[in-house]
Amino acid sequence: MLPDLGASGEAWASVAAALSDAGRNSIVLEWRRGADTFGTDALVSDLHAVLHQLSSRPVIIANGSAAYIAAVALGEGGPDLASGLALVETIPGGGSTSAASADLAERAAAAIAETGCPILLLAHGEDFFPAARETQHIECSAAAPSPEVPDRRDAFHACLIDFLERRAPRTATEYVAGSDPRTLRDALGTFATGVTIVTATAPDGRHIGLTANSFTSVSLEPPLLLVCPARSAGSMPVLEKAEFFAVNVLHIGQQGVSNLFAAKGEDRFAETEFELWDRGVPILANALASFECRKYAEYDGGDHVILVGEVERVRYAPQRDPLLYFRGKYRRLHFA
Repeated sequence: MLPDLGASGEAWASVAAALSDAGRNSIVLEWRRGADTFGTDALVSDLHAVLHQLSSRPVIIANGSAAYIAAVALGEGGPDLASGLALVETIPGGGSTSAASADLAERAAAAIAETGCPILLLAHGEDFFPAARETQHIECSAAAPSPEVPDRRDAFHACLIDFLERRAPRTATEYVAGSDPRTLRDALGTFATGVTIVTATAPDGRHIGLTANSFTSVSLEPPLLLVCPARSAGSMPVLEKAEFFAVNVLHIGQQGVSNLFAAKGEDRFAETEFELWDRGVPILANALASFECRKYAEYDGGDHVILVGEVERVRYAPQRDPLLYFRGKYRRLHFA
């Protein structure tokens, strides 16, 4: 739990007691003295230092200006350090809500949309992270607390505990066949992958490409790999007819390329440096690795197509780090 900058952690006493009654353990972070005079990056670094020491990913409850600091800390890349985030305009029992600077508010508003964990907004007004209210993983509640009215304080505790039980349960979330497909998708997202661009050339000479992270090696003898593009992808008619295709593995500096080839209606190759090898398939310049393949087999994979390729030519750059994808966000390697 993060108090507002300049406020004491004692303001969280009633919330901590309510969470304890609900079977939750609480840690209150006291900001360093004069925290409201330090820059955003220094305070974000302080929060990261604390989170890195915890044995599991906590839910962060942040008040006032600390809510903006928490949003920046979790939304601007880096490792996934929290399992949930509750952002509070005011809290029961005291503590002032410092007005965040315009720069910090703008930076936090951009960061919060990139935060992959569930988020709860608790506020009186409509101006508290207004741009984030349309983001799918963010819930908004009018149960913002009022320190002077005990009933409002109880409503706040109930709202917070309800959010924790639904979005950050103490037991592992389970999926059973036929239940919520979103749960299945989230479970599959716990498998960290690299990111690739699959490319091919149509009979009329038009180049196509799409972003895919369902990629794996299959065999060394013969040299086989597979990739599973979505059946609904606009490039699938060309891929299904193509005799040759390529898989380009992206490095950490190619996040923009990944986004470009994942977007619809973009002239992808007009903005991308590439070359053609012997088979006339686009090979992205400076990729971490590129595999030029002859189509070996194709299988029905439900709403995806299982495309198996026999590798004919490879180029790779071992000095680069890969672009990773985990739980719906881009990641980077972290060395202990």
